[in-house]
Amino acid sequence: MSGLAILIPIALGMGGLGLAVFFWAMKNGQFDDLDGAANRVLIDDEEDAL
Repeated sequence: MSGLAILIPIALGMGGLGLAVFFWAMKNGQFDDLDGAANRVLIDDEEDAL
């Protein structure tokens, strides 16, 4: 039982930290352009081939 008394607050803290990091990333625009990075892979740059 004492193990749960330690692990439950740790799990809740880690979950809260993950949620805080997610909201921080949303605020800073991390997820604004999801299609741009996927399409950049398909662009063929001729000058990079040299």
